[in-house]
Amino acid sequence: MVVEVAWVNGLAAIRSLGRRGLRVLAVDHRPYALGFRSRYAEPRVAPDPLDDEDGFIAALRSLAEETDDLLPVFPTHDEHVNAIARHADVFAERYRFPFPGWDVLERIQSKRHQLETAESVGVPVPRTFYPGSAEEARAAGEELGFPLIVKPSANVGFRRSHKRQLFRCESADELERAYEAAASHEPMVQELIPSGPEEMYTLGSYLDRDGQALGLFSGRKLSQTRGYMGSARVGEALWVDEVVEHGLALLRGLGFHGISQVELMRDPRDGRYKLLEVNPRLWQWHSLAAACGVDLPWIAYRDLVGDPLPPARMHGDGKRWAITLMAGKPLALERPPYVDAVFARDDPKPALVQLGRFAHRGIHRLRPAATASGGVGGG
Repeated sequence: MVVEVAWVNGLAAIRSLGRRGLRVLAVDHRPYALGFRSRYAEPRVAPDPLDDEDGFIAALRSLAEETDDLLPVFPTHDEHVNAIARHADVFAERYRFPFPGWDVLERIQSKRHQLETAESVGVPVPRTFYPGSAEEARAAGEELGFPLIVKPSANVGFRRSHKRQLFRCESADELERAYEAAASHEPMVQELIPSGPEEMYTLGSYLDRDGQALGLFSGRKLSQTRGYMGSARVGEALWVDEVVEHGLALLRGLGFHGISQVELMRDPRDGRYKLLEVNPRLWQWHSLAAACGVDLPWIAYRDLVGDPLPPARMHGDGKRWAITLMAGKPLALERPPYVDAVFARDDPKPALVQLGRFAHRGIHRLRPAATASGGVGGG
């Protein structure tokens, strides 16, 4: 079962498992979810856990009755991971999870806990303050200097409310406004590392319950959907020993097992890789890991059903991944061959849907300009 399949991380998981001949139940609350268009998916609509967690859990319990087999479940977003983990005892007989129990996961979902654990195991972190008031936030800004960022320690509700991961602040007034906006989400005030997305590195991995790494991938972003934040638009496979070592040390310090992404940023001022966050789930560009020999959904599936594969380490430094077409965005063409997040010869329908959305948004954006130029008339 793959849960939350509206975008490319869910689509990639569906394809990974479907191509192995597995039956894949794809779950989302939106009937237009991109993953529902995959030939490998059996679409199932269930409530959004943020709006109706009880209904979401009831739907998953009902779906388990569709098969007599064990059901490894792969959530692709934090709200789904959290809801399933909170109710894991309800599913224990039938479902298998590529993440730890809620007693461990709840702490891991605190960005503050991630940073404090990182420091305790020797992983560098950006300078960070945890203010309890607007006055303390302003004092932190004076200490750090501007620009800086305000980000939540508890990010699920924040992202739903503000449609972003953080606020960038250029002044004390902006900092105070950002702190107030994030006040209910345990805001942190953090230095802004002066780097672009090309300095944002990822360890993607699957650790079994004993902490053994059965799959290891290392790469970096080359561009993202928004300038100083956002999700990956182009990624590159690149093995960096320090990134892998830091990531594994942190995951083991957190007591984590399962699929995760550890994001670090290289600070050009001192050359150190500093923790940004841990995502205890599949991330957006995990299909690049699969293209480099580390198919994390398949590796996890095999371990969860009691038939683990030998440990796998990525190959293919320099291989790239991209979302070539995004509605409302310029093309992101890479030199072939590269992994496209949507286009696949064996599964063409999601690409046709994506192409239609791209064309529709382009036409929609052009209409006002065409109307305006017609009105001026001099051209």
